[in-house]
Amino acid sequence: MATLLDSLAAGFSGAATRRAALDAALRDGLPGARSEAWKYTSLRALERRGFSPVALLHAAIDPALLADIPAPRLVFANGRYLAAASDLTGLPDGARLLPLSGALADPDPRESNFLDKSYARADEVFARLNAALADDGAVLRVAEGVAIPAPVHLVFVGAPAEGDLAWHSRHFIELRRGASATVIEHHIAGGEHAHLGNALSHVHIASGAVLRHARIQDEAAKATLFTRTDAVLARDATYRRLDLELGAGLSRHELNVRLEGENAELVANGVMLASGRRHLDTRLGIRHIARDTRSQLGWRGMAAGRGRCVFHGGIEIREGADGSDARLSNKNLLLSDTAEIDTQPVLVIHADEVQAAHGATVGQLDPDAMFYLRSRGLAEPEARALLTAAFVREPLLAVVTTPALRTLVEAVLDRAVDRQALA
Repeated sequence: MATLLDSLAAGFSGAATRRAALDAALRDGLPGARSEAWKYTSLRALERRGFSPVALLHAAIDPALLADIPAPRLVFANGRYLAAASDLTGLPDGARLLPLSGALADPDPRESNFLDKSYARADEVFARLNAALADDGAVLRVAEGVAIPAPVHLVFVGAPAEGDLAWHSRHFIELRRGASATVIEHHIAGGEHAHLGNALSHVHIASGAVLRHARIQDEAAKATLFTRTDAVLARDATYRRLDLELGAGLSRHELNVRLEGENAELVANGVMLASGRRHLDTRLGIRHIARDTRSQLGWRGMAAGRGRCVFHGGIEIREGADGSDARLSNKNLLLSDTAEIDTQPVLVIHADEVQAAHGATVGQLDPDAMFYLRSRGLAEPEARALLTAAFVREPLLAVVTTPALRTLVEAVLDRAVDRQALA
């Protein structure tokens, strides 16, 4: 058995029902190159590493990390809820935000029934491990017709510790009929570390509800992060999403969305910046189940140094989902001879009278634009930084319509471009 799985299994203390998920992960092991879902992301180096579970005593974090993140917010340090840093001010009546550890203490089993979902495929190893080992996370429930005026911030801080830690977080976001909310996930580093985080989110958007959801992954350079989001949209529901993959040594995010109600709409954009030896993997699984549903997906990737971007954009239009409209674009910049970008758009259609298009490109900075900027007196690094910043900002236009959120996201992107020295 891999050292990784041995070390993670050592932290198990759950019930028999959760033991089944762990046994399945141990039985099938880590997926290798023969697994189509993991073909471009090797786990061979990771499987030889061991991680310790997080002690109940949580880590302390620098308050300056939260200076630009207002309430309402839930804060987690190394996967553990940090009550002293959290602030629920500003939540209206009908909106409930609490840590999963608090929901588990509720005698009503409906508060945590989303934990019962099982994962049948062997390539879902981290979802299985999460099902067995997750013991904290965030739960947000918004009642029918309620609008949360200010963004809800979910903050996950990786902090230095003695030895490498592993944690497993489970999150649940539910918007009832006609509700609306903005949720921003921050995955940030509170110092250098080489921890492993494994997060799984469930998103349920009821009829006519609107969820705006941004995820900013800006973790430490040696951190490992596996995140997965499973979302279900009912009739007339709207899901607007932005994913920024800016940090971590190895990061993989899976976004699975089921458009189950007629006229449901998904608009999702993302940015991946891979420099140094970062390996950033994004995998989309979008399924049009009902008629007249729409999905519009735009991802931008940049790889420099020995960095690598992996993108899989899968869209399936099921039988009966007539009138669906699906569009996917993945554009990439390769900024060094040793960097690598792998992109795989996949479109599967089983319905009639649909509109669907997808495309992917890998190129380099426009030499004419570089020449123009250099001729205006900019040094080459400045010119490259200006062009790369413009390239990654474009995906924000379709998703981020709130001025405050746009300012925040642009600042994070600019810092990442400067820090990672993509020139």
